[in-house]
Amino acid sequence: MSGKLYLVATPIGNLEDITFRAINILKEADIIAAEDTKHTLKLLNHYGISKPLISYHRHNEDVKSDILINKLLNGENIALVTDAGTPGISDPGEEIVKEAINNNVEIIPIPGACALISGLICSGLNTKEFSFYGFLPLNKKNREKVLDKIKMENKTVIMYEAPHKLIKTLNDILLNIGEVNCVIAKELTKIHEEFIRDKISNIISELDKKEAIKGEYVILLDLNGNEIIDSDVISMKTVEEQYKIYESQGMNKKDIIKQIAKNKNVQKNEIYKIFINK
Repeated sequence: MSGKLYLVATPIGNLEDITFRAINILKEADIIAAEDTKHTLKLLNHYGISKPLISYHRHNEDVKSDILINKLLNGENIALVTDAGTPGISDPGEEIVKEAINNNVEIIPIPGACALISGLICSGLNTKEFSFYGFLPLNKKNREKVLDKIKMENKTVIMYEAPHKLIKTLNDILLNIGEVNCVIAKELTKIHEEFIRDKISNIISELDKKEAIKGEYVILLDLNGNEIIDSDVISMKTVEEQYKIYESQGMNKKDIIKQIAKNKNVQKNEIYKIFINK
């Protein structure tokens, strides 16, 4: 008989944010597969748990998935954990789950902390419908494609971001989506937990004043009631008409000119000349 694969949610900050069931599973499992074994060891030591650890992260998923599947098929029970939160949600886990399904291995969720849900319920934004985009792509073209998709949403949108990329991502959102109400959830369940609720341009201005941006962030955008204007339709309009549309969305002159130039596939200077005295 094969073993069982447990997907165990771990704390996203405060070490007490873990269920009794999760602790018991970690104690009973034959092996714990961890994204970062040193990080997980701190959690295990806190609860007096001593179990064999095996590294399982983004860069070794292919190799380690095969190893873990073999152990499961040999009857060993494995608890999969990530550094924080629920496995498979912008974290390793998706690949081993697919392989386990292909090999008829039983998969059992052990629910618990999840940063996107924690951020959403405290955001004050609509919780009835939402879309989660994880981390935006680093590739410029892929990033713009995702932002164009987000722009067409009509619900709360949630994404993650690292501190050193936060301002760039917010600026990209402002440029591609426009001035929207935004909530930034920082360091959830940790000592320096903070929620910032404001127009996205105001949040950017506030963050620009900080000497250093630290911590992990959840970005939530209020696109509920969003008046969707197809980008292709905007591109067909005159330069002056485009300017008025983007201005009504709260974009500043610099970003408007950049966006119109992109729409028209021309240099920014050409558009700038038109509005130099505007």
